[in-house]
Amino acid sequence: MQLTGHITVDSLMGLEAYSKYRQTHKAEVMAHRQIRTVRLGDHMSLQFESETTIRYQIQEMLRIEKIFDEAGIQQEIDAYAALVPDGSNWKATMFLEYPQAQARKLALSQLIGVEDHLFIEVDGHVRVHAIADEDLVRENADKTSAVHFVRFELNQEMRSAIKSGARVSVGCDHPAYTAMKTMESACVNALRQDLK
Repeated sequence: MQLTGHITVDSLMGLEAYSKYRQTHKAEVMAHRQIRTVRLGDHMSLQFESETTIRYQIQEMLRIEKIFDEAGIQQEIDAYAALVPDGSNWKATMFLEYPQAQARKLALSQLIGVEDHLFIEVDGHVRVHAIADEDLVRENADKTSAVHFVRFELNQEMRSAIKSGARVSVGCDHPAYTAMKTMESACVNALRQDLK
């Protein structure tokens, strides 16, 4: 999978080429994704996206849906490409994970607004809360969604501190779900690559 910095129809693999690529590289992509995943407490995880994870997601959707026409491919690009970080931020998919249907229903009713309570904290800097679900409505008055898309904007000083090895924590300060975790060094090392 060739990274180009910009996902276009022409930069994606055809279905046959991707099928061959997938057979030999799926484990590599899954390992890349795993390093960039942070669990927050028992029921929340953040998957920090990259061009690699988003290209893989688009290619998987094209494969599963058997999409090969240019308009259909562009539609998938439009749906996912905005999740690629652009140098001044980290972007993530947040998952609320409750295996039991009844527990999930109750939690989603109690966690309305949870996406706005996610934060990144770089040592020595002010906490940065997520900008969530841009151009999407993912909750209503009764419940939130189990999946949210978030962006953490990091100023130049924060980016410099991260590149210099500052400790980075991620957390949630929602009244019904509080958790905070220092990111593993392997995760921070991977996410550093996303910053200009």
